[in-house]
Amino acid sequence: MASGKEFFLTFDVFMSLLDWFGVVVFAITGALVASRKEMDLTGFALLGTVTGIGGGTIRDLLLGIRPIFWVEDPRYVLFCVAVSALVFLTTPAITARRRLLLWFDAVGLALFAVTGAERALEAGTGAVVAVLMGMITATFGGIIRDVLGNESPAILSREVYATAALVGAAAFAMLMAVGVDREAAVIASVLAGFLVRSAALIFGWSLPRYRPRPGRPDGEP
Repeated sequence: MASGKEFFLTFDVFMSLLDWFGVVVFAITGALVASRKEMDLTGFALLGTVTGIGGGTIRDLLLGIRPIFWVEDPRYVLFCVAVSALVFLTTPAITARRRLLLWFDAVGLALFAVTGAERALEAGTGAVVAVLMGMITATFGGIIRDVLGNESPAILSREVYATAALVGAAAFAMLMAVGVDREAAVIASVLAGFLVRSAALIFGWSLPRYRPRPGRPDGEP
């Protein structure tokens, strides 16, 4: 039977692999935006990289963490560039599997929300800030991608996306606050965020959209 220490090491290795998986999936989504805009290889690399590491970069900057995670480990940048180059060469094949990519993206979203919240708590923030940092980690790379790609940011649409990130981050902060073991809290919180995003994909859930009241100009109370 594995000792507790061996289990923790195994769990951390597993989480590290999932982290890399999330970076790769996010980089792919960024590169696909570049493909729709018919960008060159540099554009693919730029959008893929900012999507893969943008949210974590903003989180570390806001928390004052130095060095920023990809400065400490440049492999994150190299992986994003490599994945973007691969998408440049194989875009039609990847686009044909868009639905599958949405499910992979849901995993990355939930994971980044939780790891972002955990990094904030480790930096000494309170629960509210940790939840916000989790949401930023999971979604702001996509915002930067959409702005650079001249598209409407997905986070501002009716789609349940940022909400799923908030659920995962909030679940983790709450479970840690009540003393749940870190490993159990991570697993439960990632599942919570993933299930919310999955339900939105399956059932087409969306948040209510503002509708102007009849007979009144927009913005008038």
